[in-house]
Amino acid sequence: MNKEKRTAIFQRLQSDNPSPTSELNYSTPFELLIAVILSAQATDKSVNKVTARLFPVANTPEAFLALGETGLKEQIKTIGLFNSKAKNIIQTCQMLKTGFNSRVPQEREALESLPGVGRKTANVILNTAFGQPTMAVDTHVFRVANRTRIAPGKTVLEVEKRLLRLVPAEFLMDAHHWLILHGRYTCIARKPRCGSCIIEDLCEYGNKTGEES
Repeated sequence: MNKEKRTAIFQRLQSDNPSPTSELNYSTPFELLIAVILSAQATDKSVNKVTARLFPVANTPEAFLALGETGLKEQIKTIGLFNSKAKNIIQTCQMLKTGFNSRVPQEREALESLPGVGRKTANVILNTAFGQPTMAVDTHVFRVANRTRIAPGKTVLEVEKRLLRLVPAEFLMDAHHWLILHGRYTCIARKPRCGSCIIEDLCEYGNKTGEES
């Protein structure tokens, strides 16, 4: 795929949704961090139901530590992997309190030192909370990047690096949100909704050269 076609794709995505953002509900970087940790192998909708009850009870590291692991499990028990998530969140809150003055760090290395925070989660926080042009590659972004041929790659990290290099700079800040939403609602896994896709004529899905993953 050439630069002109990539530019046209992101121009259309931008025109359709000028201000994309996460579908997770949050009001602070800390709340976003907790929501993203909870969202692993869970839907944003299910996380939002939990955090609607959780955040009025606890929305700071200190409040989570007061709640404790047992209390937190009770709050998030409807979400998959809630036992391990509760453990990681409480450990993360302790680290934030003792090592970061209860603030969410704005550096990748510091974020990835927190339990339950991997590269994708760190990228979400850096981009969505702190306005850094990172690329969080989840299953949706990976699929869309490969299927459309915007930035094909065999691994998540390869796709991330190619997107950072190939997405035109003026679209980089919002690109991962557009790609996530496009993969979630249009370019879905089993039967992509090509007939209602705003970039169908620009997509190279028909040129099957091993892009499916």
